[in-house]
Amino acid sequence: MNHTTPKQFRAASARGLFSRFRAFAAIGLVCAALGGCTGEQFQKGYILPDGALDQIPIGASQDQVLIVLGTPSTVATLDGEVFYYISQRTSRPVAFMNQHVIDQRVIAVYFDKNRQVRRLANYGMKDGKIFDFVSRTTPTSGQEMSYLTPLFKLLSFN
Repeated sequence: MNHTTPKQFRAASARGLFSRFRAFAAIGLVCAALGGCTGEQFQKGYILPDGALDQIPIGASQDQVLIVLGTPSTVATLDGEVFYYISQRTSRPVAFMNQHVIDQRVIAVYFDKNRQVRRLANYGMKDGKIFDFVSRTTPTSGQEMSYLTPLFKLLSFN
């Protein structure tokens, strides 16, 4: 028969508590380390200031657009000049994992021959198709689509 004295019992209990404390501390450290690896978001390209498109009425000058929106990402000529402002937001749930695209946008400002704003568009992807969030339509113009499609394909490989 093995008899345990109260002193031995207290020592064994203390060792058990210390072991549990070490286990909880280790779990806490692992959780803290993994917490540092949680989701990140990245913004690439142009960042559209809040309310900026509202400051550009139809008929505004090209200079006014440059003052409000800044230098475009690229410029094209489609029946007049077009300024394109390109951006992409990506995220990754855990550090060191691949990023996935949350949103990609192309802000297009169309000018007439007199260098005045003819139309504004805020293109993004909706249901897998290029969609204008200003006019709430899918662009159909062949020349316009031939320029936008490669821009979105280029963005999706970053």
